[in-house]
Amino acid sequence: MISRRKFLKRSSEAGVAFAATGVGLGAMLSEPSSRSAAGDVEASEAGRRAQQSFEIRCDSARGDTRQENPVATTNGDEERYADKRANFAKTLPHNELGEVEPSAYADWVSILTRDDPGQFEQIPRDPLAVAKLNDPQAAYAFDLVGIDSHATHLPPPPAFACRAMAIEMAELYWQALTADVPFQNYEASPLIAAALSDLNAFSHPPGGSLAGKITSGKLFRGETVGDLVGPYISQFLWLEIPYGIKIIDQRYRFPGRNQYFLTEFAEWLACQRGAKPGATLHFDSQLRYICSNRELAEYVHQDFSFQSYLNAALIMLRLGPEALSPTNPYRGSRTQFGDITFGNKNVLSLISQAALLGQKGAYYHKWLVHRRLRPECFAGRIEVHLSGRKSYDIDSAILSCDAVARVKAANGTWLLPAAFPEGCPTHPSYPAAHATNAGACATILKAFFNEDYPVPHPVEATADGSELLPWKGQPLMLGNEINKLAGNIALGRDAAGVHFRSDSINGLFVGEEQALGLLCDYSRTYNERFDGFVLSTFSGEKIRVVNGETKPA
Repeated sequence: MISRRKFLKRSSEAGVAFAATGVGLGAMLSEPSSRSAAGDVEASEAGRRAQQSFEIRCDSARGDTRQENPVATTNGDEERYADKRANFAKTLPHNELGEVEPSAYADWVSILTRDDPGQFEQIPRDPLAVAKLNDPQAAYAFDLVGIDSHATHLPPPPAFACRAMAIEMAELYWQALTADVPFQNYEASPLIAAALSDLNAFSHPPGGSLAGKITSGKLFRGETVGDLVGPYISQFLWLEIPYGIKIIDQRYRFPGRNQYFLTEFAEWLACQRGAKPGATLHFDSQLRYICSNRELAEYVHQDFSFQSYLNAALIMLRLGPEALSPTNPYRGSRTQFGDITFGNKNVLSLISQAALLGQKGAYYHKWLVHRRLRPECFAGRIEVHLSGRKSYDIDSAILSCDAVARVKAANGTWLLPAAFPEGCPTHPSYPAAHATNAGACATILKAFFNEDYPVPHPVEATADGSELLPWKGQPLMLGNEINKLAGNIALGRDAAGVHFRSDSINGLFVGEEQALGLLCDYSRTYNERFDGFVLSTFSGEKIRVVNGETKPA
């Protein structure tokens, strides 16, 4: 079998050799025939067009394979622990402590890393397993645009025993405890005050900067400037969505308050083994807007990969030409408007394409590199450790955390209360696929729309989610609200208890990297006079993507 790198190298060299012959693709494919002079011109033009198309694709391939894929670095946990305490193993055989059987795990990793599709039906299964693993072979899938999933960059996640992991778990316990507190009430809530006191006791609280502590206005939020401006929830999760001849109101049926799962050890253990959930969610009959983490967690439970970004694009497309990117070549035209190029068809199709690329990037890192355990599994280690059944090298800060003590007092165990009866999905934690999708799709939105355009008539939901009221604070800009949307969707999975903050924040950058590769490829394809896609990255840098290159704006 040819390795991925050798295959890409051979394909690129073959393309270079073809282009270097100087023979037009149309000429090579045409059959000899007698032609008139007009026919010769037409044939020549057809050959020129085919050659141009071929050269664009070769330039794109050369650009995407110019550098060697980065050497993936792990946190060392998989090699460090014989019991695989720090790795994802849902649906595999487990012992009574909720640990995977080491031999089964070794067999599974052997199958996974050999990439032989015929072997995947031999994956070890727990006798109770009903659930199936989520698409591990996606880690090997190629794509025909953008950079390869194996060429994306991602730092290793925090190690099992480190303080950073303890801080991330503390945030998750507090998100579970405060799931029903309305965002509107954060400043006045005694429970939120307790969360701030506990989390700020850490040297570097989650989401906070090195220079300061978190406040009620920063708690559980994303880490861009846009995440911290205005209401917690992005306008794109509240505003009406124009959908053809219909308008979609963003009130939904959400689960009732105070529903938690996997708080009993037997239920938790069955979940790790992949058993069918024994409980179900109960939904309120009254529709409401997203107003707390309870609703946000369920939104990201049921959404499809590019749903919220498709909605955001439909909302912005109705705002008129001034909401389009300043570099859109049709903004000043008297005779034309963009449609297939630089218009609605262009942006909507690229959003879905970017989401698929983001998902492939996530699954490569999840399955072939990190195989990080999910938060519910780490909570199981805390439960086993504190109950005295086995000692793990868990950082003491999480063991003495106020949130963990409150969960024990409420439920009788130290297990992390989950928002979903089935617990986490059946694929590893790092990075979050919702986050890589968010990073990719948000990057496309920022490339096509004017980040400095103010949202007209902004709103915020009431504390009970029954209605939307006018937002009376500072103006809200499209770029900030796009970044906030990405943060809401990514960190909404944390609020559900199925991801860590580092899964979500670092996942945004994987998606962004792939979307920039996608924009590079498409920037070569336009006929219009075009100054490039100009956008701000999640790190705050202003960049320009033009003629297949990314450079400072």
